Order: sequence, then structure tokens, then C-alpha cells
Amino acid sequence: MSQTAIPYGSVYFRKSNPPKADWERDYKVASEDGMNAFRHWFLWGAIEISPGEYDWSDYDAQLDLAAEQGIRTIIAEMITSVPEWLLKLEPDLAYTLADGTKVKTRMGVSTATGGFGNGSSGVICLDHPKAKQYATHFLTQLVNRYKDHPSLIGYDIWNECNYSPHICYCDHTKEKFRAWLARKYGDLHTLNQSWRRYSYTDWKQVDPPAELAPYPEHEDWLQFRKDNFYEQMQWRIDLIRSLDPDHAIIAHGIAGSISHMATMGADDWAAAAGVDIYGFTWVASRKGSEPWKQWHAVDVTRSAANGKVFWHAEAQGGPLWLQPQVIGRPKEDGRVTTPEDIRVWQMTSFAGGARGMFFPRWRPLLDGPLFGAFGPYAMDGARTDRSEMAAFIAKWANREEQRALWEAIPVKADIGLLVLPESQIFDQLLHSDGHQPIYSQAMWGAYQGFFDNHIQADWITMAQIDQYKVIYLAYPLRINQANAMRLIAWIEQGGTLISEGCPAYFGDLGRVGTVQPNYGLDQVFGAQESEVEFMPDLFHDLIFGWNGNRIEGAAYRQVYSPLHGIVKGRYPDGKPAVIENDYKSGKTLLIGSLPSEAYYRSKSEANRAFFSELAFWANIEPHIHIEADGVHGRISKAPNDDIVLWIINYSEDDVHTTIKLSFILGDFKLGHVYWGDSSTIVQQDQQLSVHIRGKDAIVVQMHKA
Repeated sequence: MSQTAIPYGSVYFRKSNPPKADWERDYKVASEDGMNAFRHWFLWGAIEISPGEYDWSDYDAQLDLAAEQGIRTIIAEMITSVPEWLLKLEPDLAYTLADGTKVKTRMGVSTATGGFGNGSSGVICLDHPKAKQYATHFLTQLVNRYKDHPSLIGYDIWNECNYSPHICYCDHTKEKFRAWLARKYGDLHTLNQSWRRYSYTDWKQVDPPAELAPYPEHEDWLQFRKDNFYEQMQWRIDLIRSLDPDHAIIAHGIAGSISHMATMGADDWAAAAGVDIYGFTWVASRKGSEPWKQWHAVDVTRSAANGKVFWHAEAQGGPLWLQPQVIGRPKEDGRVTTPEDIRVWQMTSFAGGARGMFFPRWRPLLDGPLFGAFGPYAMDGARTDRSEMAAFIAKWANREEQRALWEAIPVKADIGLLVLPESQIFDQLLHSDGHQPIYSQAMWGAYQGFFDNHIQADWITMAQIDQYKVIYLAYPLRINQANAMRLIAWIEQGGTLISEGCPAYFGDLGRVGTVQPNYGLDQVFGAQESEVEFMPDLFHDLIFGWNGNRIEGAAYRQVYSPLHGIVKGRYPDGKPAVIENDYKSGKTLLIGSLPSEAYYRSKSEANRAFFSELAFWANIEPHIHIEADGVHGRISKAPNDDIVLWIINYSEDDVHTTIKLSFILGDFKLGHVYWGDSSTIVQQDQQLSVHIRGKDAIVVQMHKA
């Protein structure tokens, strides 16, 4: 497979499946169908069958068959599956729960083999020096055995890059936590003052909290856990690179940064930082098939990859039957995959910049709770209508004439949605009593608000803000002082900030600022808080005015006294709800509630229009104007300044619509049609008239005029 090829394939071998008798036939079918890459789970617990004794036979066969059939191999290291003898020999290596209980091995949901623990965390704690020694020895044996194999692409590490929220409380992890705290605070006295536990006399007295609450020690514990796990990920990277510097280090997450970063460490930016190729798992059956959901995952991964190649590492190709995420949902909502579903899901990821496509299964598992799930081929390995669609796309993607298509890079959005980890962490702690956290719904609602107006919004971190002229700040309740100062400097240099209410209400150490907005942001926004109410259980009908329209807010109501800002919207009682302000070279808009979270829940037309008006206020011109509902588009830019236009129809029905390119892009004329019927595409000036089949797409080249 050349460097310019699109890796297209699946996870194939998971030890218990598929049956050995079918391997040779399956590889031949896969090769005939255009598959050019397989990933296999190299299970430590199934390979090192006794101390120092390895059974590589099944895995040798996979790589040899791949070489015979022209299929490349990705080794997924699975030290999360441990040998059963290891915990009998060294029981202290197991993760420890807060109550002192040790994690035990269990069957793997996705492999029907033993040696697994709690999700992606595994069973043994790598903070224990002996655990790391055992894992190092296995990984060394693994890499040295296969690094020179002709079929090898590289190594996929730490499957899905997240961890259980309930581990680890062993003595070794506690010691690492104390060392982390010592680096952060410098001395015990400073820790005592910061944690407001004034009587620690020795670092050994400091333990991680067993429960969660909105206090500094709990924030520190959540942050340490994430830092610690990504340090362990880097250990994997460094070890494998030291043994094999010639093959790629690959990883994939769950695109969970907006919802699972705080408790499960699903930080796509951190996961992507040290690897050569990044990717994401996304299956509609578990998430829902509304278009914005997959798009948000693609955009998170693209931003996290930060210019690196990224793949859709696990894309649904078959049904999901009995998992809790699907119970009660209609079968059309991703539960029973059709060929058309595969087509529209994969076109979405390709349009968003993914340059590799893998199914979680080539053929389904035959046992365990995930029997029959995800694979495009049948339970017995036979071809299906789904696999025929996959084969068509695989061969299409790797035609020589497609090369220019894959060289085109998705354009950057004009607005960034700022991801603040401290805000997500604090929201999780505020709602640790079991109530629904608000952060993720607000972030998703803001993304939807722009998406539903055909306005591209990119997920960004503080490290990326200088690439954007406009930023939207959803649920900004907790902002560290350093980040607040960074935002102020960005605005001073000409940035435009749209913020929802209570920005930096809680600052460092989780303390409420006595002047709101906090950290000097009152001067930036040109207003101070005069009243505030936090009642997320009651504020489902909170309203504020904007341009004569009634906009829904949510969760809290912040009222303002203007300093030098201008009141642009009011609550029904006449009190100021929206403040506009010019600040040095930049400008700001402060909205006293959460229209994002309200839109996530209600999808009101007024709130949808509000996000369009916000873009207009910020001088944002959408890249593409589309008339039809259920159709969305994206633009990629080629090295020669041509653009590629991706238009995707998510509805079941054929659609005839008009696509208008923004005048900002310049003048273009229709070029090569990569996907779709060229006879149904007509250009008039900067406007295309197109006919798109249900759950299909058109992909066209537009030459710079």
C-alpha cells in the first residue's frame, strides 16, 4: 500500500473469532473486495500462555496471509489483556478501587477471551514498577518478532484512549499523585492552603479523594489521573519507537473530549499529540444517526490531529442488537445498518478529512454480548449487500484518479468552539450527586446551532485560538486565571468573543470571584453582574430578547449593569441580558444564559435563527449556502487552490437543491466529478443545481476561475 493510498479494511482477528478454518478464504475475499489493511488485537493474555512461553502461531498466520494477499497489517497491542497466571503470581499488580478491592480479570466483551478488566484501562496498574517490567518484556517480544515483517504498517496503542473512572488507588499511584502535587504546589504548606486542609504535616498523609465534589483536591485528582495515563501512553510510544523507529505509531480514541474528558480521560488532543496517525471510533448505533453527531466526532478528531493524518478507525458496518445504548430506539436510528447507511457515514468522515476507513469487525463475533455486531460481512464470512457497498467504496477510494481528491484538506472554520477542560471538570464535580451535567449538552447545542445553519464551527483548545478570529464560549462557568488572561490578550489583538453567561464565575481553586465577570473580564465585556440565579431544574422556559425575537436560555440567569457596553437584549422584566462591547482592537458579546443548552433540548426555530444571527453579527459568511433541509456540505482546498465540494444528503429521499458558494471563496468553475452523476450537476455563476439520491453524496472538483 503506497503512502498515498487510503487504508481501507477492518479489525479482523480477535483470537476467539473468526474461526481458523475460514482465515484463508476471508483474506482472499477481502483482497478481492478492495480491502488493503487489517488490524488485529495482539492479546498479551492469549499469547504469553505461561511465564516466558509465547504462542504466536495464530498471529504469525495473520501476517503471512496478509503478505500473500497484498493486505497490510496494523498490530494493536493489547497489554490491557493480561495473562491469568500473572495476577495469581503477582496479585498486587491489579488495579485497586477506592474501597481497597482489587480488580479481577473477566471476559472481554469484544473478544470473548479472558484477561480483561474495566474497559480500556485493563487489569494491572502500570504505576507499579513490576507491572511495567512485565508489560515491557511482552511489548519487546512483540515488536522484535514482527518489526521486519513485509505486511506491517505500524502499531495501534491503548485501544480507544480512555480509562475507567474508578481506578487506581494503589500505593504506587498514591505516591505518584503526591509527587504530582509536589510539582504543582512546591511545598506542603502551599498545598494545605490551596486545599484548605491546613494540618497535613507529611506528604504521606495526603491521599486521593474517594468521592467527587467541587473542591480543589477533587479537581487535582481528576487532572492527575489524566496526566498520569497519558504519561503511560507516552511510555508505550517511547518503548515501541526505541525498538522499531521505521513503522508508524497509531492510536484512536472515542471522540469523547466533549463528554468524557473529565472522568475517563478521553482527551483527543492529548492522545493525538505523540502518535504519527490518529483516529476515532464512531458507530451510529450507540450514538444516534443525526448527522451533527458524527460530524462533531469527525471535527473533534480533525482538530486534535492538528494536521496529522487521521482515520475513522472503527466505523459501523453492521447491526447492533442488545446493547443498552440501543434499547428503546427505532431500528432506523443506526441499529440495523443498510448499505446506504455505510455510504453516507463514510462520505461524512471522508468529507471531514479522514484518510483511512476501518470497520470494528470484518465479520461479526460469534459469541458474547456483541455477537453479530458491526461487521459488513455475514456471520459465516459471506458477502452481503453491506459488504458490496464497502467493496465499492474501497475500490473507489484507491483509484489512481482519486489522488487529487485526497490531497485536498478541509478548510478551517471561521468560528472556534473553545474546549475548556477545567469547565468540564468543574461541571462534573458540581453534578457529582447524580444530576445531569450541563457542559456537554451546552457544547453540543452550540455546535448544532451553527451546524443547522450550514455554518462550520471547529472545536479548538487554548493552544489553537490564534488561528481563529471568532470564538464561541459555551458554558464558561469555570475558567482558570491563566486562560482568562490568554483570552483577554487575544481579544485585545482583534479577536471577537461570543460568551454565554457567567464566564469565569468560578476561578482558580474553584472559588467564586467577588466581581463578575471575574479576572477583569467585566472590563472586557463592558458590564458587571447585578443579579444571578442558578436553577437548572426550573429554567427550562427562561427567555431573553434579541432583535425582537424571544430566545430560550437555560440553567442560569445572569443580569448585567452596563459599564461601557451596550445593551442588545433584555429579559422579559426589562433587565439587561445581552451586552455588546468594543474592547481595544476586539469586540465581545455577553449572553446571560445558555442558549446552547436550550437548543440542544428544544431545537426551537428561534434559537436556530439566533445562531445564524450571531454569525452575521461576527461578520461570518458561511462557506456554502444550501436550500434543502437534511443536506450538508463541506469544502476542502487542494494545493493548487482548487476546491473540492462535498455535498451529502442525509434524508431517505432523493433531493434536488441549489448549492451556492460564498463570494469570499472567489470564482470557480465545475471540474471533475469524483462521486455522483455528472449529468445531474449544472453550474450557473457560483451556484450549482444538483440532484442527490437518498443517503448519498456528490463530490466535485471546482477549478479556480
